[in-house]
Amino acid sequence: MAAPTVTGPIDGGMHGRPFARPLVDLDAHGYVEEEWFLDGEATSYTVDGEMTRDGRWSLTPSATAPYRTRVVVYRPVDPAQSSGVAVVCWNNVSAGYELFGGESLEILENGHAFVGVSAQKVGVHGLESSRMGLVDWDAERYGSLHHPGDDFSFDIFTQAAQAVRAGRLGDLRADRLVAMGASQSAGRLVSYINGVHPLERAFDGYLVQIWFGSGTSFNVGDAVVDLSKPQPRRASTLHQVRDDLDVPVFVVNSELEAIACFNVRQPDTDRFRYWEAAGTSHVSAQVQAMRAVKFERDFGRPQPLTPTTNRIPILPLYDSALHHLVRWIDEGTPPPVQPRIDFAGDPPQVVRDDHGIGTGGIRLPQAEVPIAVNSSIPAGDNIFARLNGSWEPFPDDKVRALYGDRATYLARFEEAARAAEKAGVLLARDVDALLAEAADAWPLGD
Repeated sequence: MAAPTVTGPIDGGMHGRPFARPLVDLDAHGYVEEEWFLDGEATSYTVDGEMTRDGRWSLTPSATAPYRTRVVVYRPVDPAQSSGVAVVCWNNVSAGYELFGGESLEILENGHAFVGVSAQKVGVHGLESSRMGLVDWDAERYGSLHHPGDDFSFDIFTQAAQAVRAGRLGDLRADRLVAMGASQSAGRLVSYINGVHPLERAFDGYLVQIWFGSGTSFNVGDAVVDLSKPQPRRASTLHQVRDDLDVPVFVVNSELEAIACFNVRQPDTDRFRYWEAAGTSHVSAQVQAMRAVKFERDFGRPQPLTPTTNRIPILPLYDSALHHLVRWIDEGTPPPVQPRIDFAGDPPQVVRDDHGIGTGGIRLPQAEVPIAVNSSIPAGDNIFARLNGSWEPFPDDKVRALYGDRATYLARFEEAARAAEKAGVLLARDVDALLAEAADAWPLGD
């Protein structure tokens, strides 16, 4: 496989900037944003046999096709301030446009680089129903991009990683690469781990976020996921992450994906770690609000917020997991093992306490010291409602009976947050942010 041609940094276009620029001030963190185009020949794969439950798949290279895609980079302006770690993100396209989380403070405060890869066709060309991909957002900047289809996404992701490791993206220097993917990208990333990693070994570790327990086929042709349309029922393809890897894999799930993954739970090992947080859901109100700001800036129209969306943010767990994963890669120190969410019954259901909040699992302070019922139980029937879970505030008299006053509530909330920090699931900076959020959330007047 020939290395792709790298062009950039890219500038110009109708908007004069890369799509989905972060909301944080990169300059204030000593970072620069750059965008690069990759031109190359990508290979697709076929599975030898079946995608078995154990994830131990064997692939054979198949067809080839030309592509031109982009990668967006956030890196320290001063290469001397770089940690040498690059977080290479498989950009998520479930919304019909690209979502990615390069503004994590765990990245920006530690000198890590972020590399967002437009690995899938929808990110480049959008959906027929919405046309919100890169080439439609800014035809002047992105009109030359071309994606041959998602069968080739796995090799495009590999080639992007190899360009990072080879130092071909300007002053970006990295010798430890962490692959990251969430939601739809998590499914593709697990297929990558199980099938492609043994062939290419392009990454030193993997961070899989909100994964529904199944991978993506390597042969989908022109098919893409369009959540605005009814989704066809598919036979169950649940499977595990293969257990014979030479690099660590860290899966972080909300309560919603924990339900999907229950029948393929696997033990923690010296190369695998699995966290799940009670009371959380696939999307949180905090993430929804942040995305709405970006959406209005980038597309020029407001994105409605859903008031019943779950309000326990899972983003702090991602930062903590990345912190542990880098230590795992650098020092061989595995992350702390965490309890799993409790299930009971046939079919298995999440065990819930007297408040209706799931028991067991990671206990974030909003679940441990609640003023509302947060859960993965949807408030509606459509796919977006299922992803949003639900939030229902306690009546004022119940809040008063539980805590008495604001000071007592905040003291107990901080105690729970510090316990989560001690358990290794929250970082100190996130504890402080959650305490500020809790102070604003107190519903009574005192």
